Amino acid sequence: MRSRRRDSQKTGTVERVVRSSRYRNLVNPFEPTRIFSDDQVESIHLAALGMLERQGMRVLSARGRAALAAAGATVDESTQMVHLDRGLVAKALTSVPAEVELIARNPARSCRVGGRHVVFAPVAGPPSVSDLQRGKRTGTIEDFRDFVRLAQTFDVIHVLGQMVEPQDVPMSERHLETTLAQLTLGDKVPYFYCRGTAQLSDCFAMARIAHGIDEGTFRSRPLCYTICNTNSPLQLDVPMTDGIIDFAANGQLVIVTPFTLAGAMAPITIAGALTLAHAEALFGITLTQVVQPGAPVMYGSFTSNVDMKSGSPAFGTPEYTKAAFGAGQLARHIRVPWRCSSATAGNAPDAQAAYESQMSLWGALLGGCNFVLHAAGWLEGGLTASFEKFILDIEMLQMFAEIFQPVLTSPDELAIEAVAEAGIGGHFFATAHTMQRYRDAFYTPLVSDWRNFGAWSDDGAKTATERATSVWRGTLASFQPPALDAGIHEALTEFVARRRSEGGALPVS
Repeated sequence: MRSRRRDSQKTGTVERVVRSSRYRNLVNPFEPTRIFSDDQVESIHLAALGMLERQGMRVLSARGRAALAAAGATVDESTQMVHLDRGLVAKALTSVPAEVELIARNPARSCRVGGRHVVFAPVAGPPSVSDLQRGKRTGTIEDFRDFVRLAQTFDVIHVLGQMVEPQDVPMSERHLETTLAQLTLGDKVPYFYCRGTAQLSDCFAMARIAHGIDEGTFRSRPLCYTICNTNSPLQLDVPMTDGIIDFAANGQLVIVTPFTLAGAMAPITIAGALTLAHAEALFGITLTQVVQPGAPVMYGSFTSNVDMKSGSPAFGTPEYTKAAFGAGQLARHIRVPWRCSSATAGNAPDAQAAYESQMSLWGALLGGCNFVLHAAGWLEGGLTASFEKFILDIEMLQMFAEIFQPVLTSPDELAIEAVAEAGIGGHFFATAHTMQRYRDAFYTPLVSDWRNFGAWSDDGAKTATERATSVWRGTLASFQPPALDAGIHEALTEFVARRRSEGGALPVS
């Protein structure tokens, strides 16, 4: 945010505060874009409620069916179908918190979701990683740690994430190693996968160790988050259902996200795909409040389309952007914080990946999104985490963060005296007004090269992607982990060693 500057007329010097490059607490000042009228939003909402009443959802988890049955849902155990009365859904929505404070190990890294607050989260879940020097390859635990280091470094990334699947670590131990990396290499809010109660119990225990708190305190405030996807159309599997239950019961933030691709797992029309997604989101949100009224939960959207020639998912499309606008309206209609994404189907950190990601971000941020997942590093439809793409995305996120900053209109900012000083046909390079501000008047890019062609050529004619390589490599080389009490670090490593010796915990399916 731009800071105030004051002149000292007596000394002829300028007293100023260096422009801040911190983007820890972002607020979107713009009114959300609307693609539907209020009547159309209500029509979609009612259609979704009718879908839950008539068709219902198949819930593969016995725990989930039991919890919903106890709350008054109609459950058919023979088919595993659960039907929700609209009154049950309406009651659940009344207890959803409109805003949530995510508490980080470092209080300065805590962040809010809801209202006009905006949180950027890194890419989550790719099995592969890539960079210009080593190409595409299977993700490892060291790759995971490197992405944690990058996410920790840049203030415009507000939380950590499951940025790559480290496939050199057994599944029974993977949650231990990824949680350890997040809690020791970062001090932002961590992300935990929902792969069964046993694994989550380990993750929650490690979070309590990191914060130095007991179980009761842990349950009283959200210190971590997760994404739970429905299996569109109209199904919840065991790990996702149990994850919703475990996070809600422990008071931690769960983001219920249907993954609806129009023409494949959802109707081919945008309105039809959004109606299905809305129904599934309502179902998951209702489950959280049935388990624990007031549990923090977000309305997740991930509606896009497919290439009807090949069936491949497409992202950053006009349909994706319009679906984001609509999803934002539906989330606000039920007064639940909203999560969206930045995504691309591009296979390389090139122009396609950049413009598709930016289209996604326009849909999310113009649509009023509170939480943007996959905001940095997503490539190849989510199958690859790219180091160069991570840096290019950081540049774009910082530019959006600057757009959010207010434009001041004080008499000094109107620069009337500067215009008089420059005179007719003059220039402003040397005016007092410019000299007071030139060092930090404008955003300084991370990757962009603004030199002329000759200077750029003489310096190697590097593309933005090549320059991004230098940035991520330099960032990792200079990385210093945040402060962590030696006793806590030792307790975390001992916990991981003990659980590994006990066999860890296998995921459920």
